Amino acid sequence: MADRVAPGPVQDKNCIREAVCVHTRKIYDSCKDKDCIEDLLLYPTRDSQSYIDNAVSIRAKSAKLLYVGIDVDEISFNRGYYTIDLRFYYKIKGEAFSLVNRPAEITGLCVFDKRVILFGSEGNAKIFTSGGYHNHPSVLGNNLPIAVVEAVDPIILGMKLVNVCDKHGFEPCVYDFPSFISDAFESDILLDSPERRVLVTLGQFSIVRLERDTQLLIPTYDYCLPEKECLGSSDEDPCTLFSRIQFPVDEFFPPDTLECPSGYREAKAQTL
Repeated sequence: MADRVAPGPVQDKNCIREAVCVHTRKIYDSCKDKDCIEDLLLYPTRDSQSYIDNAVSIRAKSAKLLYVGIDVDEISFNRGYYTIDLRFYYKIKGEAFSLVNRPAEITGLCVFDKRVILFGSEGNAKIFTSGGYHNHPSVLGNNLPIAVVEAVDPIILGMKLVNVCDKHGFEPCVYDFPSFISDAFESDILLDSPERRVLVTLGQFSIVRLERDTQLLIPTYDYCLPEKECLGSSDEDPCTLFSRIQFPVDEFFPPDTLECPSGYREAKAQTL
């Protein structure tokens, strides 16, 4: 076992055991983006709309990415390129303040549409597998590339109240959404146009890529057998763990200046 190659950088190329053909997905094209999404219309829950109608101001609390719907379509005039239409679904939480009641939590759905164009190459072979039967005609013999979206929860940048007569330049266009999205909310989502609306501004980081199934010949070293044993619980003394925590000096002596967050984690932590 001492001669077994461990996962990680390999210095000695002579330890290659054999060349193996593997079936995997090859990334043909990818892109990253940082979107500042202004004035997204909040579709509130039925319980939240009553608080919004009586509110004099609101405050943003949190935003969570629930799901991303993906649709890939071939560009006819540009061979090998595809449009990827994305629809992001967010669960938004905030607080509504009125003159007579205590602050009340409001919850709702925000939807953001995005389109990117990436290269996905061409393929005329129809691929079928024994993994299952698809009864939808759009996936029968489909050889489109596979779109993959990686995204983190957005940073909520702002939230404001507007009246329906205000000229904010936004017209609602969501008339339906997947049924499983509603399971993330405590009550029904209202898709109509109330007198008072909430607009939300989000900051979204995402990576989009196009992949295709392919067979690649790669060098192998050995079978990947785990060396670490499984642990069911930690037997370490709690006081020993506590002794490793540094004394929180800043909590007792606040700093003279505060720096703006430079990274995603710092900015996200300030909104919690």
